[in-house]
Amino acid sequence: MRVLIVEDERSLAEGLRFNFDAEGFDADVAPSGETGLEKLLSTKYDAIVLDVMLPGKSGFDVARELRDNGNYTPILMLTALGRPEDVLLGFEAGADDYLPKPFDLSILLARVNGLIRRNSWSKSSVATTPTTRKFDINGRTIDLDNLELKTASETIRLTLMETKLLEYLIQNEGKPVSRRSILEDVWGLQHDTDTRAIDNFIVRLRRFVEDSPNDPKIVETVRGVGYRLNRK
Repeated sequence: MRVLIVEDERSLAEGLRFNFDAEGFDADVAPSGETGLEKLLSTKYDAIVLDVMLPGKSGFDVARELRDNGNYTPILMLTALGRPEDVLLGFEAGADDYLPKPFDLSILLARVNGLIRRNSWSKSSVATTPTTRKFDINGRTIDLDNLELKTASETIRLTLMETKLLEYLIQNEGKPVSRRSILEDVWGLQHDTDTRAIDNFIVRLRRFVEDSPNDPKIVETVRGVGYRLNRK
């Protein structure tokens, strides 16, 4: 397994590389966002450990550019002291998981291994098994196991967090769910966080499932509460 560590703090980056190598990984280090993107264009990795605060392009920029270019390599983002605003920005940019600094090395290794396993499961032939979780929404098929949304003409790759949000809305279909419950139940954020950040994710999901995203019928806004999913 190959992992890329994008971290400008040299001692931390080299320490992570040493420990990943000791665990049987083939680890590379990039000291900046630009260098990280260059490596990702030339080498296939199984996971990325990506710091938020980098010289030049930030970790948010790197994640966003990767996703915009169709690269869905799992990303574990390292955030400054777990600030909720960093976590939400990371998820919005396309990160799959986050870990606040300072962190326990064993937890980081476990998180990366978990992302790699989940990614390999989604690439396997789960579509042929009876446990595949597929749902029809307004003529689209949501494949939760493969992190995909399929229309009549295309297949759209979803990030892990977009998939989790869709799954949560499906589980609560027909019932209003609050922004606070989304923060806590989907992303595990217990902090005093600005819940309006959820709106950015909802806008993106509406582009996927609505015929007219500006006049939503599937993911409705429940004034003063949050959102409600109504499948067609």
